[in-house]
Amino acid sequence: MADILGTLLTIALLLLAATAVVVVIVAVYSRTPLEKKYESAGGGLGGSFDAVWMPSAHEAGAERDRQTQRTAPAPAPGDPLGRIDGERIVIDV
Repeated sequence: MADILGTLLTIALLLLAATAVVVVIVAVYSRTPLEKKYESAGGGLGGSFDAVWMPSAHEAGAERDRQTQRTAPAPAPGDPLGRIDGERIVIDV
């Protein structure tokens, strides 16, 4: 009986430790500003946490990615020409 109780106590402690690690990771990650979350290459791991625990942040990140990858509209004929400044195209309004 003591062996079974010891085994169950060990399993419970391991599950408690694993749960605590996950809670700490989520708590630290959720306090990070949205702009800082996606600067590093480790955004894939954080994206899974966003999808599960903070769906609105995940959707905001997806929308930001869509807007970043969207192309600029082509100028209409007769529009004033823009200028190229390094790698950016500047369109004067």
